[in-house]
Amino acid sequence: MVVCILWGTGFLSGGLLLIPGKVTAQNANETVKVFLDCGRCDESYIRTELTFVDYVRDPQQADVHVFITSSFTVLSGRQYELSFIGLGSRVGSELNLTRVLSQDASGEETRAVINEALRLGLAPFLGYLDAADEFSLVYSEGGRPEADEILGSDPWRHWVFNLYGGDFELDRESNRTVFDSRWGFYADHRSEQWKIRFRPYFNYDLVRIQREGRPNVRSSITRHGLDSYVIRSLGPHWSVGFFADYVTRDDRNLRHWLTLIPGVEYSVLPYDVATRRAITIVYRMGINYTDYFERTIFDKTEEWLPLHELDATVMIRRPWGDIYSGLEGAQYLNDLSKQSAEIFANFSVRLFEGFSFEFEGSFEMIRDQLSLPLGELSLEDILLQQRELATDYYFSVGFGFSYTFGSEFANVVNTRF
Repeated sequence: MVVCILWGTGFLSGGLLLIPGKVTAQNANETVKVFLDCGRCDESYIRTELTFVDYVRDPQQADVHVFITSSFTVLSGRQYELSFIGLGSRVGSELNLTRVLSQDASGEETRAVINEALRLGLAPFLGYLDAADEFSLVYSEGGRPEADEILGSDPWRHWVFNLYGGDFELDRESNRTVFDSRWGFYADHRSEQWKIRFRPYFNYDLVRIQREGRPNVRSSITRHGLDSYVIRSLGPHWSVGFFADYVTRDDRNLRHWLTLIPGVEYSVLPYDVATRRAITIVYRMGINYTDYFERTIFDKTEEWLPLHELDATVMIRRPWGDIYSGLEGAQYLNDLSKQSAEIFANFSVRLFEGFSFEFEGSFEMIRDQLSLPLGELSLEDILLQQRELATDYYFSVGFGFSYTFGSEFANVVNTRF
């Protein structure tokens, strides 16, 4: 058997340019079984283009677990991290690759770069086959600009802008009309030292119900605001930031709600591994100003309040599953009884071949509903959720499972219908 592996155009570390070509194999019985684990990849495209391996539906059937994650980069693009983890007789073999794409990369460019990296990462595992000495890798000299050169030539100074307004939805029946709309603007800056965001947003929802012989019911809710922050890196474990948030929403009795709050974050693990695992603790202290539409149950029309917040989160993304959990708490310093706290957990775990279990749950203790309006609520306000209801806690839980069995192969792609 002779297998010749030639890659599409791209770059390797060390400045080597890969020559365009394709992969062919003459003996289909000698292949590597691959489990593809990627949430942001075009898996059908990968299976169609990379046919020199067999794709299986469960990692316990695989020789190689390909685990792909992505995150935003300091160039405001996206960085993909690919881990090739040996299983079965190949346990202990592992290769990690990184690919970076600019923020304006097209879907086709993204697919090409991912496929190139997959070809490269799978090559060492093909070497386990009996005909390993007959594999050949062809590449030629090339070079890639240094990161500093790319940053220095950026005319936008690392700023990326995004204007959106596509979330418009209209549902119409003979006696009922529902309209939802969301639009806004992002301005983001990312570098090794700074992370900055300025994001105004606008939301408008309308429900209108026609009733024979009775007055029509009309409910509208506006939720406009601004999210902004400036975060400065202080090394591999520390960062400081300043956050300014503004909200106006009539369903929460908030004419103007403004929070100015600096904070500090400590990452137990270095930030450069945060796409796969992170343990962070954040403490913030600042001030809040609120101007209410209606007088509140605490006899307030406006007020300035000092507050502080503490968040602790754990995030793990591994081939066996994902875990995201944490604890969040906030408290007004002028009255320590006015506080809220939430504990949450979300995880998805592969327990054995073909079987996965998912769970999500949260419990929130609520003691800080300062904006509740004085007076009785109408039935329409309650049913249409046009006013906030008093509550002491919020609890939610959900779980599910999936079990897949049958043929272990997942090579065939059929796009009909």
